[in-house]
Amino acid sequence: MKTIEIDPASKPAAPPRASLSFGALSAAGRDRLLGILSPVLLLALWEIAARTGFIDVRYFPAPSTIFDTLVKLAKSGELWTNTWASLQRLFWGFVVGGIPALVLGILMGLYRPLRAIFDPLIAATYPIPKSALLPLILLIFGLGEGSKVAMVAIGVFFPIVINAVTGVREINKIYLDVGRNFQASRWQVFYTIALPGALPFIMTGVKLGVGMGLILIALAEMVGAKSGLGFMIWNAWEILSVEAMYVGLLMIALIGFVFSLLLNEVERWVVPWRTER
Repeated sequence: MKTIEIDPASKPAAPPRASLSFGALSAAGRDRLLGILSPVLLLALWEIAARTGFIDVRYFPAPSTIFDTLVKLAKSGELWTNTWASLQRLFWGFVVGGIPALVLGILMGLYRPLRAIFDPLIAATYPIPKSALLPLILLIFGLGEGSKVAMVAIGVFFPIVINAVTGVREINKIYLDVGRNFQASRWQVFYTIALPGALPFIMTGVKLGVGMGLILIALAEMVGAKSGLGFMIWNAWEILSVEAMYVGLLMIALIGFVFSLLLNEVERWVVPWRTER
């Protein structure tokens, strides 16, 4: 009986081992890794430039020095007091400006007469620099909390209302026709067709609104406030504490970054069909 010899070269090759290289990561994993590495690399280059005298540390102190100041302000409680004050104003400004903007934007998208009424007003007032409104806001609301909340509300209102209108108008007309054929009430059309259909645009408006709110709350707190990150930055400038100025700027950047991450997660939850692209 003949024996069959198998040539070792003809054996099937073993499957390649999964590598842990950068290319083996998923697209989402690469994005997260790059998002972490880019600020770390920037801080490392900044630290090296400061220590080697490439940049003037009087105006651009080393990140390590800024971190030491951050620790001191955190231990004293000053940092958390000012951060909490800014977050409270941002929250109430978002409520006061964002909710009416959302409702008005969806109604404008659904009803043409409302668009005809409000479109010219929004188009005329949106290009006005929001910082230029601060003297008027202070005149109306005074130096108290009302002026800070109003500034945030104004900054939040426009991105949300404009994106909400655009989102509703982008909905395929057949969905609205189906709702009318099934005799859906106006409220049912609002929350079952218009709101879900416009959510991708609304989330974009919310993200833009949060960024604008952070900008305006810092600006408003620099005038007539005794707390907040904007006040901390301005007070640091008056006493020439450059490191404390950078701490305030860093906290605003961190708040914006955290809000961006949270809103991205919310978007994945409420608008899964968009984030899966």
